[in-house]
Amino acid sequence: MILYGYFRSSTAYRLRIALHWKGLPWEGRAVSLPKGEHRADAYMALNPQGALPALVEEGQPALAQSLALLDYLEETHPAPPLLPQGARERAMVRSLCQVVACDIHPVTNLRVLKELRGRWGLSEADSVEWYRHWTAEGLRSFEATLAMQGRHGAFCWGDAVTQADVCLVPAVFNARRYEVDLAPYPMLTAIADRAAALPAFAAAHPSRQPDAG
Repeated sequence: MILYGYFRSSTAYRLRIALHWKGLPWEGRAVSLPKGEHRADAYMALNPQGALPALVEEGQPALAQSLALLDYLEETHPAPPLLPQGARERAMVRSLCQVVACDIHPVTNLRVLKELRGRWGLSEADSVEWYRHWTAEGLRSFEATLAMQGRHGAFCWGDAVTQADVCLVPAVFNARRYEVDLAPYPMLTAIADRAAALPAFAAAHPSRQPDAG
């Protein structure tokens, strides 16, 4: 497997965690978001969506979209699992994933921040406040959903690591980068810190990727 990503891309971070968790051999290819390499002709030919990550396997066309890729890895390499048994249980985990992937990420990613600054003239400080606002709103939702579901333990789903933790850890990493106040979210912060300390998560950390330097 070849994973096209960027060391600080939260979506690529999710896939690195899952690949390490499942013990799969893979090779990373760096695509710089700040340099716009994800919009270059060569990468657009590989992944017409022009986004990260992309996963290429055995000469097949690239697969894209991190949640779809997490499910693909789960279906093709089910052990060790990242989803619980049962349709309702899986839906509950996926709902947490989508708070991050569908509520926080689409309005806080780099292309949105660039558009806010370039086209709409927001200052750097205002765009950071935008980021903090929507991240905080998403984390509030995540924390409240954890409490409502009542199934959390050491991790989002009892003591089993799931896709919810895989999505949460990069979100908390980015929240800290932007100095989002995490004090209102003690449950998810503690879970994210426990998960981040696990070997598969630690190996996927942005600081440990070759393009981080």
